[in-house]
Amino acid sequence: MTIYAPYRSLRGISAIAVLLAIGAVGCSDVSDAVDSAGDSAKKVARQRSVFSLDIGDCYNPTGKAVGTAYTVEIVPCEEAHEGQVVGEFAIDKGKEYPGDDGVSAVADNRCPVEAQKYAPDTWALPKGVALFYYTPTKESWATGDRAVSCTYTAEKGTFSGSLETAKSLRPEQNTYLRGSNAVYEALWANQPEKDTVEDDLAGYKTQAKAVAAALDTHVKGLDGIEGTEVGKLRATLTKAAGNWRKAANAADADAFYIAYDPAFTGIDPDKSVAARRELGLATTVPADEAEVWAG
Repeated sequence: MTIYAPYRSLRGISAIAVLLAIGAVGCSDVSDAVDSAGDSAKKVARQRSVFSLDIGDCYNPTGKAVGTAYTVEIVPCEEAHEGQVVGEFAIDKGKEYPGDDGVSAVADNRCPVEAQKYAPDTWALPKGVALFYYTPTKESWATGDRAVSCTYTAEKGTFSGSLETAKSLRPEQNTYLRGSNAVYEALWANQPEKDTVEDDLAGYKTQAKAVAAALDTHVKGLDGIEGTEVGKLRATLTKAAGNWRKAANAADADAFYIAYDPAFTGIDPDKSVAARRELGLATTVPADEAEVWAG
């Protein structure tokens, strides 16, 4: 999943211009002006600094969705909105600003983990929603700002309702999602930079080892969940784990490829649809994941 990074800022946006505009309206337009003023005042009252965002806040950016951000408009989650804060954490990286890339690297690693605590089933997210984050700038870092706010934000349009699902999930649903999410996180978080196995066999073997370990944990979790389709998925993933281990122990690129093909196919998200249905979870494979396995 691609993660984008709007940034925090020390500067705020003044509401004075909005409020003063009311006095420049002619008498015949008083009614419209009152309505407009009411809407403007409501919007101003909802504005909050990005430094004070809390988990669960639904909001609309007051400027561009990607770039430097100063304030956001906080709205009830029942109303249409562009984003919701689904996780937050503080960066602990010494006294020196690690640079934009350094801060983004930390957020890239942590935000998926934090977001899944709030909304574990990524398949249930509204279409077109992606993971974004607000991070400190060099200037705000100097004032002690270390906070990162992880958000799910609509890349186009808006969505309604809260994305929080963790509290409503049954134990077996949580167990399944925790294991499944860890498998794909191991796959993508360990993706080598080189495009071919020949150029980085060690890197691809490291990735395979991480996926195999995550699959072993996932399969162990499924052992305690009843259901015919869950049992079938457990068998499929057990076989896939074996192939990932073979890839991790491959002596050369050819051996790796032989093991990798069935290993990768074995974790095709489409293979988990029936088990998800049995567990009462979302069953539509996200478009970006479906595209990857479609080849």
